[in-house]
Amino acid sequence: MTPYHQSTRGKPRVALVTCDRLADLDPDDRLVLAPLAARGVTAEAAVWDDPGVDWAGYDLVVLRSPWDYALRRDEFVAWAQTVPALVNPADVVRWNTDKRYLGELSAAGVPVVTTSWVAPGETWRPADSGEYVIKPAVSAGSQDTGRYDLADPEHRELAAAHVRRLSDAGRLTMVQPYLDAVDTAGETALLFLAGPQGLAFSHAIRKGAMLDGPDLGVEGLYKPEQISARTAGPEELAVAERVLAQVPGGSDRLLYARVDLIPGPDGAPVLVELELTEPSLFLGYADGAADRLADAIRTHLARLHA
Repeated sequence: MTPYHQSTRGKPRVALVTCDRLADLDPDDRLVLAPLAARGVTAEAAVWDDPGVDWAGYDLVVLRSPWDYALRRDEFVAWAQTVPALVNPADVVRWNTDKRYLGELSAAGVPVVTTSWVAPGETWRPADSGEYVIKPAVSAGSQDTGRYDLADPEHRELAAAHVRRLSDAGRLTMVQPYLDAVDTAGETALLFLAGPQGLAFSHAIRKGAMLDGPDLGVEGLYKPEQISARTAGPEELAVAERVLAQVPGGSDRLLYARVDLIPGPDGAPVLVELELTEPSLFLGYADGAADRLADAIRTHLARLHA
Protein backbone atom coordinates (compact mmCIF):
# COMPACT_ATOMS: atom_id res chain seq x y z
CA MET A 1 0.00 0.00 0.00
CA THR A 2 1.24 3.50 -0.79
CA PRO A 3 2.54 5.34 2.31
CA TYR A 4 -0.10 7.80 3.44
CA HIS A 5 2.11 10.89 3.08
CA GLN A 6 2.65 10.01 -0.61
CA SER A 7 -0.83 8.64 -1.22
CA THR A 8 -2.14 8.83 -4.75
CA ARG A 9 -5.49 9.61 -3.13
CA GLY A 10 -4.04 12.76 -1.58
CA LYS A 11 -5.50 12.48 1.91
CA PRO A 12 -4.93 9.49 4.20
CA ARG A 13 -8.01 7.28 4.37
CA VAL A 14 -9.11 5.71 7.65
CA ALA A 15 -11.82 3.13 8.33
CA LEU A 16 -13.75 3.36 11.58
CA VAL A 17 -14.93 -0.21 12.10
CA THR A 18 -18.49 -0.77 13.26
CA CYS A 19 -21.33 -3.29 12.90
CA ASP A 20 -24.35 -3.23 10.62
CA ARG A 21 -26.67 -2.11 13.43
CA LEU A 22 -24.52 1.01 13.82
CA ALA A 23 -23.61 1.44 10.18
CA ASP A 24 -23.29 5.22 10.59
CA LEU A 25 -21.22 4.83 13.78
CA ASP A 26 -22.12 5.25 17.41
CA PRO A 27 -22.89 8.95 18.10
CA ASP A 28 -19.85 9.27 20.36
CA ASP A 29 -17.54 7.99 17.62
CA ARG A 30 -18.94 10.51 15.14
CA LEU A 31 -17.40 13.27 17.27
CA VAL A 32 -13.96 12.43 15.86
CA LEU A 33 -14.96 12.93 12.21
CA ALA A 34 -14.63 16.71 12.14
CA PRO A 35 -11.28 16.76 14.00
CA LEU A 36 -9.92 14.18 11.57
CA ALA A 37 -11.12 16.19 8.58
CA ALA A 38 -9.46 19.28 10.04
CA ARG A 39 -6.21 17.28 10.12
CA GLY A 40 -6.54 16.23 6.49
CA VAL A 41 -7.74 12.69 7.20
CA THR A 42 -10.71 11.14 5.42
CA ALA A 43 -12.59 8.82 7.79
CA GLU A 44 -15.35 6.42 6.82
CA ALA A 45 -17.56 3.98 8.71
CA ALA A 46 -17.03 0.38 7.62
CA VAL A 47 -18.91 -2.72 8.83
CA TRP A 48 -16.48 -5.42 9.92
CA ASP A 49 -18.29 -8.37 8.31
CA ASP A 50 -19.25 -6.62 5.06
CA PRO A 51 -17.62 -8.72 2.32
CA GLY A 52 -17.61 -5.73 -0.02
CA VAL A 53 -15.13 -3.69 2.02
CA ASP A 54 -11.57 -3.49 0.67
CA TRP A 55 -9.65 -3.24 3.94
CA ALA A 56 -6.33 -2.98 2.12
CA GLY A 57 -7.59 0.23 0.56
CA TYR A 58 -7.31 2.07 3.89
CA ASP A 59 -4.18 3.58 5.35
CA LEU A 60 -5.43 2.71 8.86
CA VAL A 61 -8.30 0.57 10.14
CA VAL A 62 -9.54 1.61 13.60
CA LEU A 63 -11.75 -0.73 15.63
CA ARG A 64 -14.62 1.22 17.13
CA SER A 65 -18.07 -0.35 17.53
CA PRO A 66 -18.19 -3.93 16.13
CA TRP A 67 -20.38 -4.84 19.10
CA ASP A 68 -22.14 -7.83 17.56
CA TYR A 69 -19.04 -10.02 17.52
CA ALA A 70 -19.48 -11.78 20.89
CA LEU A 71 -21.39 -14.80 19.55
CA ARG A 72 -19.02 -14.99 16.56
CA ARG A 73 -15.70 -14.32 18.26
CA ASP A 74 -13.75 -16.90 16.23
CA GLU A 75 -14.98 -15.31 13.02
CA PHE A 76 -14.16 -11.84 14.32
CA VAL A 77 -10.64 -12.80 15.42
CA ALA A 78 -10.00 -14.51 12.08
CA TRP A 79 -11.20 -11.41 10.26
CA ALA A 80 -8.91 -9.17 12.34
CA GLN A 81 -5.91 -11.26 11.33
CA THR A 82 -6.59 -10.49 7.66
CA VAL A 83 -6.80 -6.70 8.03
CA PRO A 84 -3.68 -4.65 7.25
CA ALA A 85 -2.88 -1.68 9.48
CA LEU A 86 -5.43 -2.64 12.14
CA VAL A 87 -5.51 -0.89 15.51
CA ASN A 88 -5.55 -2.17 18.00
CA PRO A 89 -3.55 -5.07 16.48
CA ALA A 90 -5.03 -8.49 15.76
CA ASP A 91 -3.01 -10.31 18.42
CA VAL A 92 -4.32 -7.84 21.01
CA VAL A 93 -7.85 -8.47 19.73
CA ARG A 94 -7.41 -12.21 20.21
CA TRP A 95 -6.07 -11.77 23.75
CA ASN A 96 -8.51 -9.10 24.89
CA THR A 97 -11.79 -10.53 23.56
CA ASP A 98 -11.62 -13.46 26.00
CA LYS A 99 -11.77 -12.27 29.59
CA ARG A 100 -9.46 -15.05 30.72
CA TYR A 101 -6.86 -12.32 30.39
CA LEU A 102 -8.04 -11.25 33.87
CA GLY A 103 -6.47 -14.44 35.26
CA GLU A 104 -3.16 -13.60 33.58
CA LEU A 105 -3.19 -10.08 34.97
CA SER A 106 -4.02 -11.35 38.45
CA ALA A 107 -1.14 -13.83 38.28
CA ALA A 108 1.12 -10.92 37.34
CA GLY A 109 0.17 -9.10 40.55
CA VAL A 110 -2.44 -6.70 39.19
CA PRO A 111 -5.37 -6.16 41.61
CA VAL A 112 -8.27 -7.84 39.79
CA VAL A 113 -11.81 -8.60 40.94
CA THR A 114 -11.89 -12.18 42.24
CA THR A 115 -13.10 -14.46 39.46
CA SER A 116 -13.95 -18.14 39.24
CA TRP A 117 -14.53 -19.96 35.97
CA VAL A 118 -17.04 -22.60 34.95
CA ALA A 119 -16.16 -24.47 31.78
CA PRO A 120 -18.89 -25.89 29.52
CA GLY A 121 -20.09 -29.19 30.98
CA GLU A 122 -18.81 -28.51 34.50
CA THR A 123 -21.20 -28.63 37.42
CA TRP A 124 -21.62 -25.39 39.36
CA ARG A 125 -23.51 -25.03 42.61
CA PRO A 126 -24.28 -21.56 43.94
CA ALA A 127 -23.24 -20.56 47.44
CA ASP A 128 -25.84 -20.06 50.14
CA SER A 129 -25.25 -16.32 50.49
CA GLY A 130 -23.56 -13.31 48.96
CA GLU A 131 -24.20 -11.27 45.82
CA TYR A 132 -22.52 -12.44 42.65
CA VAL A 133 -22.25 -11.46 39.01
CA ILE A 134 -22.50 -14.16 36.34
CA LYS A 135 -21.46 -13.52 32.75
CA PRO A 136 -19.73 -15.19 29.80
CA ALA A 137 -16.00 -14.83 29.24
CA VAL A 138 -16.72 -13.48 25.76
CA SER A 139 -19.29 -10.70 25.83
CA ALA A 140 -19.89 -7.04 25.10
CA GLY A 141 -22.32 -4.41 26.34
CA SER A 142 -23.29 -6.37 29.49
CA GLN A 143 -25.11 -8.92 27.34
CA ASP A 144 -25.88 -12.22 29.11
CA THR A 145 -24.87 -10.71 32.45
CA GLY A 146 -26.82 -10.87 35.70
CA ARG A 147 -26.58 -10.08 39.42
CA TYR A 148 -27.80 -12.60 41.96
CA ASP A 149 -28.41 -12.49 45.71
CA LEU A 150 -27.63 -16.09 46.61
CA ALA A 151 -29.36 -15.80 50.00
CA ASP A 152 -32.59 -15.75 47.98
CA PRO A 153 -33.65 -19.29 46.91
CA GLU A 154 -35.20 -17.96 43.71
CA HIS A 155 -31.98 -16.16 42.80
CA ARG A 156 -29.97 -19.33 43.46
CA GLU A 157 -32.17 -21.20 41.00
CA LEU A 158 -31.89 -18.39 38.44
CA ALA A 159 -28.11 -18.22 38.87
CA ALA A 160 -27.76 -21.97 38.31
CA ALA A 161 -30.00 -21.71 35.25
CA HIS A 162 -27.88 -18.84 33.91
CA VAL A 163 -24.70 -20.91 34.20
CA ARG A 164 -26.41 -23.91 32.56
CA ARG A 165 -27.63 -21.72 29.71
CA LEU A 166 -24.13 -20.47 29.00
CA SER A 167 -22.67 -23.97 29.40
CA ASP A 168 -25.20 -25.48 27.02
CA ALA A 169 -24.16 -22.86 24.46
CA GLY A 170 -20.52 -23.92 24.87
CA ARG A 171 -19.53 -20.68 26.60
CA LEU A 172 -17.09 -20.29 29.48
CA THR A 173 -18.78 -18.65 32.49
CA MET A 174 -17.34 -16.11 34.92
CA VAL A 175 -18.58 -15.84 38.51
CA GLN A 176 -17.51 -12.75 40.46
CA PRO A 177 -18.54 -11.20 43.78
CA TYR A 178 -20.68 -8.12 43.31
CA LEU A 179 -18.63 -5.08 44.38
CA ASP A 180 -21.23 -3.01 46.20
CA ALA A 181 -19.05 0.12 46.06
CA VAL A 182 -20.36 0.52 42.52
CA ASP A 183 -23.73 1.47 44.06
CA THR A 184 -22.16 4.53 45.71
CA ALA A 185 -18.77 5.36 44.21
CA GLY A 186 -19.62 3.97 40.81
CA GLU A 187 -17.17 2.54 38.30
CA THR A 188 -14.27 4.61 36.98
CA ALA A 189 -13.23 4.20 33.35
CA LEU A 190 -9.81 5.68 32.60
CA LEU A 191 -9.18 6.46 28.92
CA PHE A 192 -5.70 6.42 27.39
CA LEU A 193 -4.84 7.56 23.86
CA ALA A 194 -1.67 7.24 21.81
CA GLY A 195 0.78 10.11 21.84
CA PRO A 196 4.33 10.68 20.60
CA GLN A 197 5.74 8.78 23.60
CA GLY A 198 3.13 6.01 23.70
CA LEU A 199 -0.15 5.82 25.57
CA ALA A 200 -1.03 8.87 27.64
CA PHE A 201 -3.93 9.43 30.01
CA SER A 202 -6.69 11.45 28.34
CA HIS A 203 -9.75 11.57 30.62
CA ALA A 204 -12.00 9.57 32.92
CA ILE A 205 -15.72 9.01 33.37
CA ARG A 206 -17.97 7.58 36.05
CA LYS A 207 -20.41 4.79 35.27
CA GLY A 208 -23.30 4.21 37.63
CA ALA A 209 -24.42 0.76 38.75
CA MET A 210 -25.90 -1.18 35.83
CA LEU A 211 -26.79 -4.61 37.22
CA ASP A 212 -30.00 -4.57 39.22
CA GLY A 213 -30.90 -8.24 39.15
CA PRO A 214 -30.89 -11.53 37.21
CA ASP A 215 -30.21 -11.64 33.50
CA LEU A 216 -33.46 -10.92 31.68
CA GLY A 217 -31.88 -10.12 28.34
CA VAL A 218 -30.82 -6.79 26.84
CA GLU A 219 -32.65 -5.01 24.06
CA GLY A 220 -30.18 -3.66 21.54
CA LEU A 221 -26.42 -4.05 21.46
CA TYR A 222 -25.70 -2.93 25.02
CA LYS A 223 -27.30 -2.19 28.36
CA PRO A 224 -27.93 1.55 28.83
CA GLU A 225 -25.31 3.29 30.98
CA GLN A 226 -25.38 6.26 33.34
CA ILE A 227 -22.28 8.28 32.46
CA SER A 228 -20.79 11.45 33.90
CA ALA A 229 -17.37 13.09 33.82
CA ARG A 230 -14.95 12.17 36.59
CA THR A 231 -11.50 13.17 37.82
CA ALA A 232 -9.34 10.08 38.24
CA GLY A 233 -7.49 9.81 41.54
CA PRO A 234 -3.77 9.05 41.88
CA GLU A 235 -4.43 5.52 43.18
CA GLU A 236 -6.65 4.76 40.18
CA LEU A 237 -4.06 6.13 37.77
CA ALA A 238 -1.35 4.03 39.43
CA VAL A 239 -3.40 0.84 39.10
CA ALA A 240 -4.18 1.65 35.46
CA GLU A 241 -0.47 2.05 34.72
CA ARG A 242 0.20 -1.34 36.34
CA VAL A 243 -2.49 -2.89 34.16
CA LEU A 244 -1.15 -1.37 30.95
CA ALA A 245 2.39 -2.49 31.77
CA GLN A 246 1.18 -6.09 31.42
CA VAL A 247 -0.31 -5.81 27.91
CA PRO A 248 1.32 -8.51 25.76
CA GLY A 249 3.71 -6.96 23.26
CA GLY A 250 3.70 -3.63 25.10
CA SER A 251 1.12 -0.87 25.38
CA ASP A 252 3.08 1.45 23.08
CA ARG A 253 1.50 -0.36 20.09
CA LEU A 254 -2.00 0.63 21.14
CA LEU A 255 -4.13 3.44 19.74
CA TYR A 256 -6.35 3.48 22.82
CA ALA A 257 -7.02 1.66 26.06
CA ARG A 258 -9.76 1.81 28.66
CA VAL A 259 -9.19 0.60 32.20
CA ASP A 260 -12.36 -0.01 34.24
CA LEU A 261 -11.95 0.06 38.03
CA ILE A 262 -14.24 -0.31 41.05
CA PRO A 263 -13.26 0.02 44.72
CA GLY A 264 -12.81 -3.42 46.24
CA PRO A 265 -13.88 -4.51 49.73
CA ASP A 266 -10.96 -2.56 51.29
CA GLY A 267 -11.68 0.55 49.21
CA ALA A 268 -8.65 0.13 46.94
CA PRO A 269 -9.38 0.06 43.18
CA VAL A 270 -9.50 -3.31 41.45
CA LEU A 271 -9.65 -4.05 37.74
CA VAL A 272 -13.02 -5.10 36.36
CA GLU A 273 -12.13 -5.00 32.66
CA LEU A 274 -9.33 -3.86 30.39
CA GLU A 275 -10.92 -2.73 27.13
CA LEU A 276 -8.54 -2.82 24.15
CA THR A 277 -10.79 -3.97 21.31
CA GLU A 278 -13.95 -1.90 20.95
CA PRO A 279 -14.45 0.30 24.01
CA SER A 280 -16.67 3.33 24.12
CA LEU A 281 -14.21 6.20 24.53
CA PHE A 282 -16.75 8.69 25.90
CA LEU A 283 -15.34 11.52 23.78
CA GLY A 284 -18.28 13.76 24.59
CA TYR A 285 -17.47 13.86 28.31
CA ALA A 286 -14.12 15.63 28.23
CA ASP A 287 -13.01 18.81 26.50
CA GLY A 288 -10.57 18.07 23.71
CA ALA A 289 -10.99 14.29 23.82
CA ALA A 290 -12.10 14.03 20.19
CA ASP A 291 -9.12 16.14 19.12
CA ARG A 292 -6.80 13.92 21.16
CA LEU A 293 -8.18 10.83 19.43
CA ALA A 294 -7.70 12.49 16.04
CA ASP A 295 -4.10 13.28 17.01
CA ALA A 296 -3.63 9.67 18.14
CA ILE A 297 -4.84 8.44 14.74
CA ARG A 298 -2.43 10.80 13.00
CA THR A 299 0.35 9.47 15.23
CA HIS A 300 -0.42 5.90 14.18
CA LEU A 301 -0.60 6.85 10.52
CA ALA A 302 2.88 8.32 10.81
CA ARG A 303 4.23 5.25 12.64
CA LEU A 304 2.74 2.69 10.27
CA HIS A 305 3.67 4.46 7.06
CA ALA A 306 6.95 6.17 7.91
